[in-house]
Amino acid sequence: MRILLVASAFNSLTQRVQAELTDLGHELDYVCGDDGALREAVHRHRPELIVAPMLKTAIPEAVWSRHVCLVVHPGPPGDRGPSSLDWAIHGGARHWAVTVLQADAEMDAGDVWATVPFTLPEPGAGKSDVYRNEMSDAASAAVKLAVSRFASGDHKPQPQEEAACEVVRRPLFRQRTRRIDWASDPTRTVLRKLRAADSQPGVLDELLGADWYLHGGHPERSLHTDGAAPGEIVATRAGAVCRATVDGAVWIPELRPRRTPGGPATFKTPAVGALGSRLPKSVPEVPAPIECGDGTWTDIRYEQRGTAGFLWFSFPGGAMSTGQCRRLLAAYRYALSRPTSVLVLGSRRDFFSNGIHLNVIEAAEDPAEESWANIGAMDDLVEAVLRTTDRVVVAALGGNAAAGGVMLALAADEVWCRQGAVLNPHYRLMGLYGSEFWTYTLPRRVGEAAAGRLMREALPMSAQAAAEAGLVDRLVAAAPADFAGETARMAVELAGMPVLRERLAGKAQARERDESVKPLAEYRREELARMHRQFFGRDEPYHTLRSAFVRKEPTGGAGVPGRP
Repeated sequence: MRILLVASAFNSLTQRVQAELTDLGHELDYVCGDDGALREAVHRHRPELIVAPMLKTAIPEAVWSRHVCLVVHPGPPGDRGPSSLDWAIHGGARHWAVTVLQADAEMDAGDVWATVPFTLPEPGAGKSDVYRNEMSDAASAAVKLAVSRFASGDHKPQPQEEAACEVVRRPLFRQRTRRIDWASDPTRTVLRKLRAADSQPGVLDELLGADWYLHGGHPERSLHTDGAAPGEIVATRAGAVCRATVDGAVWIPELRPRRTPGGPATFKTPAVGALGSRLPKSVPEVPAPIECGDGTWTDIRYEQRGTAGFLWFSFPGGAMSTGQCRRLLAAYRYALSRPTSVLVLGSRRDFFSNGIHLNVIEAAEDPAEESWANIGAMDDLVEAVLRTTDRVVVAALGGNAAAGGVMLALAADEVWCRQGAVLNPHYRLMGLYGSEFWTYTLPRRVGEAAAGRLMREALPMSAQAAAEAGLVDRLVAAAPADFAGETARMAVELAGMPVLRERLAGKAQARERDESVKPLAEYRREELARMHRQFFGRDEPYHTLRSAFVRKEPTGGAGVPGRP
């Protein structure tokens, strides 16, 4: 069936819907733009069905009156408004749903084609995390059910008056509702407000004489904050700031400056870097031990169960700055010092990695130099994984991965991926050739021809398609909250296998053999020669595409999947 995807952005859900509907054999086209672009796409593609996974504006009547348009709404039947998930998290809801509606004259009021419930995780996950995981699972199931019902030709959608217990019209979730009252809000309220705004739009707040949007929030239970005024910054860690509350403290990883009238769009960066010289020198940096309990927040954590080690990391947005790469490499080397035969490197849930940190690069005094430093740090990390021969390394993808993040995973001996994840094993949309030893790891997985095709087409892949292509070794059919536990069980089982010693001996021999044919240093040199030209060349598109990407601005067609 010919399906046109229409979305306000090619975000994670849009990518997943595109990948999974393609897996089912449907012929898809994609449009992102104004009403004129949508009408032109409808005329060009002549779709049998239009699906809108993520919209910020209404589909024009000229389109929905002539075509069946299925819109994904992140709420149960009867729920209406543009901030459904925000209200659910802010209100502490435990049960929610995704509904696929037929576009109509009134937003979110159309007939119901499918609805799938889901359980929100216990307090701890932010809105963007829930959106990419529990909600994405429900949305994927709802879209596929609605599309199959439409294709059958005999399904009649249900009017909302019949499908809903009541109609609830929720207003736009504005900053006055998100505002934190540091003098009175307890930690649980502060966290709820922060998480309902993660990653967009953030919580507007005044800090050190300037207005910022706060992004992300994690509780702190170990630091002593006695004597600190509520809202005061009491510590820093890994680029995040810790602010006192009336009954504890919270970590805030990222900040975004408030946009000045008529000024350029702003973007998120690690909090310490964003504050710069505003941050008092008296604020201490308080590192967390790599093996620490749950009483304090850290973005890198090591655990061990018998002879299986687990190096878990979680960076906002999946991006890895120069500093984050270097800290993760140091943690990886620590993990190698532990007596294990299996080492799991990955994310407990949500993003695995999306490669270099474009926001930090954009904010740098010299973006080209920072790009070069960042790709070098990524390469150092990937090379360390490739040169590990004394244990089996498993990349555990609890969520999505892209570009250099996919190549980091492919450096491992095995890739275990949650079934709902989406992979983007390419760099072209950012105008880059790519590094992270992809010219070695990708062809050895899928072959030279398929590697070239993946790079050229630059399309998202479902976890199932990635497994069929050879990029993923084991699909983990687990809910987002259960992925880490299931991965741990599988790793302990792998560590106990008697054939492991023989496997490790073969791994060491294979590394020596490959090194004799073409050293890793040569792959790195060739890749970085291309990247250096793209980072420092005056006419290269990378800097324009990066700037537009971090500011969420249009690129005039460049950087769009499937287009030159």
